[in-house]
Amino acid sequence: MAQVSAVRRAALVVGAVALLASALPAATAATAATAATASAAPTARAAVQGGGPAWCPQVEGHRVDCATVARPAVGDRPDLGTLEVGYAVVRHRAPGPAKGTVAVNPGGPGEVAIDRAEHFATALNGLLHDHDLLLVDPRGTGRSERMPCGLTDADYRFGTREEQREAVARCARRLGPRAQAYTTAATADDIDAVRGLLGVPQLTLYGLSYGTYLMPVYASRHPERVRSIVLSGAYPLAFDPLGRPGAQAVSLALHRVCERAKAAPAAVPGGPRPACDGERAVRDLATTASRLRARPLEVDVPLEGAGAPRRLRFTEGKLANLAYEAASRGVGADPTGPPGLLGELPHALDRFVDGDTGPLLRLVREEYASASGEDQAPYVAVVCNDYRKAWSADAPLPERWRQYRGALADARPGAFGAFSARGYLEGPTDGGDVCIGWPRENTARPQPTHPRMPDVPVLVLSGDLDANTPDAGGRLAARQFPDGRFLSVPNTGHVPELEPSGCVTGVSTRFIRTGRTGDTGCLRALPPVAVTPVRR
Repeated sequence: MAQVSAVRRAALVVGAVALLASALPAATAATAATAATASAAPTARAAVQGGGPAWCPQVEGHRVDCATVARPAVGDRPDLGTLEVGYAVVRHRAPGPAKGTVAVNPGGPGEVAIDRAEHFATALNGLLHDHDLLLVDPRGTGRSERMPCGLTDADYRFGTREEQREAVARCARRLGPRAQAYTTAATADDIDAVRGLLGVPQLTLYGLSYGTYLMPVYASRHPERVRSIVLSGAYPLAFDPLGRPGAQAVSLALHRVCERAKAAPAAVPGGPRPACDGERAVRDLATTASRLRARPLEVDVPLEGAGAPRRLRFTEGKLANLAYEAASRGVGADPTGPPGLLGELPHALDRFVDGDTGPLLRLVREEYASASGEDQAPYVAVVCNDYRKAWSADAPLPERWRQYRGALADARPGAFGAFSARGYLEGPTDGGDVCIGWPRENTARPQPTHPRMPDVPVLVLSGDLDANTPDAGGRLAARQFPDGRFLSVPNTGHVPELEPSGCVTGVSTRFIRTGRTGDTGCLRALPPVAVTPVRR
């Protein structure tokens, strides 16, 4: 759900699609006639690979058809012109018609798909024997007319909350009336326009992270065009605008990693002992949050491939972002390797409470070192146009602030876990008050939160150590559909397909083939993540 740095997002996507290779070796999508080539369509702006655009990717063993399609910027505003939406179709290998087409979105908002065609094709190699793969770059990204607004990943992530709000408002002013062009609904309609152009009757939808928001929007707007859906790292359209499930899931994740992990055999009778105590870790998190709330730390972060270090004001909000978002990333991907951020967090918090800031600040530097100069306009526009807010979109700014503060005041004690309400809500880069200055004039209406959904098989997966898109949100995401089912995957974080055993991907395979999950017993055997022991 939440934004991550460009470098880390790319690494996550590449890892996820590499592991999806075993997930979808024989997936069943819509039964369809042979898809028409993109070059044959009258509105396509380019031909297939070989005579097509220079950016069309090459995928060994596959024909790749690429084109751009002219789409209205805003459907009821012809004065705002059109924009070109780029797509690529990786064609199946077997002779004869494709058995179906799977549309994949890797998340974001704002992630590109086309430039990762080779990674997706490798991951979906078995599926591509007789299925086509559709990759559409969301408008404003990649091959779909990038839209800069002068808000870089590094500036956004290093900024204070006030600076983030001001940067978002400046982004909206720079985009002007065309800001309303960049919505999830518009991207969903773009995907469907490409589907129609290709002559594909139905799609199997596969969404990761933000893709679990986009694909339900597509399904609600084009229900007859959906065969089945898999959503991984999911959250519902009607998510909590204050992000309370994520705040509570941080404490739950700390409890779980401590309960499940064992340190090396102790030099005392009884053998292995717990690597940490979950109750103590949560208390340490609350103490650390309180201290940072009273006195933030200044941290110099050397950026990868950059010159002088960048100064970060490490606040309770930045701690919240580290604990709920960054610590959820990649959990379970390498259970035999060294501890990741989540596994190191109990020890780092323990040391911080005892006066040693070194371990925690090392984690901070490692996380922020990958901040990049990538423009965040596609991310910010979708978040501020579409996502639920704790204020009325029609209210003037002073009234928005009154409504927002009222919502915080009405939150029950402890609703934000180990954090204060205000401190936690300065953490999400896609929530809290970050969009409060986004204008209503000439911008899109918010995405409906309870649209009618098609009665098709839907599988929703969540990692039970994921505080970014936690189990609570995944269950609600499944309930959006008449035939939705939910699986919580133990010992994994955001996008559970990253676990290397093939168990999760095998469940997904069976579901896409048959509409049933089958035997899920292997989920219980997934090993706990490594944890740095807390010595007491």
